[in-house]
Amino acid sequence: MKILITGGAGFQGSHLAEKLHASGHEVTILNTLTPNADHNQEHLRGKAEIIWGSITDLEVTEKAMRGKDVVFHLGARVNVDESIQDPAGTLDVNARGTLNVLEAARKNGTRMIHTSTCEVYGKPARVPILEDAELRPHSPYAASKAAADRMCYAYFQTYKLPVTILRFFNIYGERQKESKFGAVIPIFVGQALRGEPIKVFGAGEQTRDYVHVSDVINGYSLVLEHPELAGEVINFGTGKGVKIKDIAEHIAKRLNGRVEYIDSRPGEASEMIADSSKARRLLGWEPKVGMEEGIDRYIAWRKEEETASRL
Repeated sequence: MKILITGGAGFQGSHLAEKLHASGHEVTILNTLTPNADHNQEHLRGKAEIIWGSITDLEVTEKAMRGKDVVFHLGARVNVDESIQDPAGTLDVNARGTLNVLEAARKNGTRMIHTSTCEVYGKPARVPILEDAELRPHSPYAASKAAADRMCYAYFQTYKLPVTILRFFNIYGERQKESKFGAVIPIFVGQALRGEPIKVFGAGEQTRDYVHVSDVINGYSLVLEHPELAGEVINFGTGKGVKIKDIAEHIAKRLNGRVEYIDSRPGEASEMIADSSKARRLLGWEPKVGMEEGIDRYIAWRKEEETASRL
């Protein structure tokens, strides 16, 4: 198949592009030119055509979509803290950008697989969280992703666009970047490697469901094989909660670091755990990588990256 991946030069997308290429598909990527995306080009050479551009540009998006059988829509701004500082920019990329992808897919008759997030659930009334839980987003990022999620469903209902919505819980693993607005595991590992204290918000009792990127890519691959799942919303998570303080302590132990507890962040959900029984029932999907193994793999990769950068 001819497949487009928006955000395909990013953390998840680069892994997905490699997997699809290895499976015999013709892969095209639409991605903004960022330092991380530029760095990931080395993994994508000979495996995918890269179009540098933004999903906020409808003309570029439509051109990239032409002739494609399937689009995996991963392109997004993905950080809560960044969205608090720049809500308008986050909404523009995540909501209007998704609208552009939907329109381009509709015009081209392209099947769409949309990457949503557990953040759309906000502070859940019940845990583990099922797909029919109320969407109560608590940040501009979560609200923008909820808007995109429901717009995808509206296009399925209104235009019969074959779109499947995937709500992933906390994804981590190799190639996940550390930045001012990065994810918690890269930040913790970076702090420890630099000899800084690992800073945990509050008491670190917040519980999250972490799923390794390799299990995520397996989920994408299984969904691709099931076009009859148009209109479905599917959670992907391990069903096991891990406390933030336990992640910090594990990284500190591996890297001879220390943990420092700082003020809590307002509005943060205390517990986010997936009910992924639907993924198991419809796809036979099961997570394979345990939390400690996944963190150790990330630490090993990060050390290799830092060694290579000094050569």
